[in-house]
Amino acid sequence: MTCSIETEREEDGRWIAEIAEMPGVMVYGETEDEARRRVLSLADEVIQDD
Repeated sequence: MTCSIETEREEDGRWIAEIAEMPGVMVYGETEDEARRRVLSLADEVIQDD
């Protein structure tokens, strides 16, 4: 499965990362890198639960 990570900086400075191909897989992080790492971890958990 190929997925893309979309990131965006919120007005309060936090970063949000989501994987559009996986509804509900969205996380916040203090940095863009942290948000990317956390969203990949969440995606892995979702895949393992299926």
